[in-house]
Amino acid sequence: MTRQRCHRVDANTVIIGGGHAGLAMSCRLTERSIDHVVIERGEVGNSWRTERWDSLRLLTPNWMNRLPGQPPPVDDPDGFMTMPQVVAMLSSYASHIDAPVHTGTTVTRVRGAEGGYTVETDRGTWRCHALVLATGACNVANVPALAAGVPPPVLQLTPMMYRSPGSLPDGGVLVVGASATGVQLAEEIHRSGRPVTLSVGEHVRLPRRYRSRDIMWWMDAAGVLDERWDQVDDLVRARNLPSPQLIGTPERRTVDLNSLVSLGVRLVGRIGRIHDGVAQFSGSLANTAALADLKLDRLLRRLDEWACSTGADVGDRERFAPTAVPANPTLAVDLGCGEIATIIWATGYRPDYHWLDLPVLDRRGRIVHHGGVVAGLPDLYVLGTSLLRTRRSNYIDGSGADSASIADTWSAQLRSRSVDRRDDNGDE
Repeated sequence: MTRQRCHRVDANTVIIGGGHAGLAMSCRLTERSIDHVVIERGEVGNSWRTERWDSLRLLTPNWMNRLPGQPPPVDDPDGFMTMPQVVAMLSSYASHIDAPVHTGTTVTRVRGAEGGYTVETDRGTWRCHALVLATGACNVANVPALAAGVPPPVLQLTPMMYRSPGSLPDGGVLVVGASATGVQLAEEIHRSGRPVTLSVGEHVRLPRRYRSRDIMWWMDAAGVLDERWDQVDDLVRARNLPSPQLIGTPERRTVDLNSLVSLGVRLVGRIGRIHDGVAQFSGSLANTAALADLKLDRLLRRLDEWACSTGADVGDRERFAPTAVPANPTLAVDLGCGEIATIIWATGYRPDYHWLDLPVLDRRGRIVHHGGVVAGLPDLYVLGTSLLRTRRSNYIDGSGADSASIADTWSAQLRSRSVDRRDDNGDE
């Protein structure tokens, strides 16, 4: 696409974000002949290109990376994509659906206007009737305020900044957070020869395989991923749960706290504060791990019940050893003594809506919506966030159904307005 500086371009719909969610939305609007543009600050799939570490693979198997209008890869359906493969897939998909993407275009302000919205960028302004916010929920690393107490000699990184163990200084590494990112980084860095301490808070334990199948096959087949947002008891909490402890590898191996302990990773509790350069950790590590084990067993029982009720031939029932935690875990580490050279804050992410001049954010800076329909303003939608409509929304696979639902809602609005205009003009 040849890009020229534009002072005003009008479109029926503007999609902000050229990742998998924004591209899926573009496909759905094209299917419904709805005029639109996609605005992307970098290149297509920018986050996958620039904010991931070198060895990362998707934690969902290839058959789950389904985008509307294009089948998933068939060469290795049970494999796990590398980041270059994800970028290639998204770039190919954008070309396949002929998405009207304006790359290298940064949104600076979004505000309401008569009959719709105004989207201001560093390359001009668009006015639109409907707006889809598909920038995702992982724009900014969520580093806790206590990080300010880390002594200056200790290097502090977020997963967005980390690339490989070789880029780290010699010495021990403290990884804070035991979600998918935290356990993967702890394992990779420890295997490089650096001693690793992992600070463990709330986490979701999952095996890579269960009863001869990938755990995501089970979640898909048994309907776990299709649980809707309006069926969840504590929606706010559910939308903020850490990602499950999974890793995508050719060997399809499990990574959890037990596997890390067997390698020699030191486990400590949730970090509570840093005082005079000393990191202090909670003493509830055993309780935290036991709760994760309990929830895993509850999930496995649900999967077993589904297998029994459907007669699925999926191997024998399994149970996994409880998480082994130290009887007397370390409660404090002096960050100034040289034991820890690097801290990686794998403490999650938050969205960045500093450019959104609309009254739609809650006190935590997150958009208030109901299944992707933003509360309080007309024709404003959000896409690509955790548990948007179902638990499947957390993965690339969920973008197809989520974008279809939003496109149907907007298309129905357009048809209704067309009828109203004909009525106002006295047409039959």
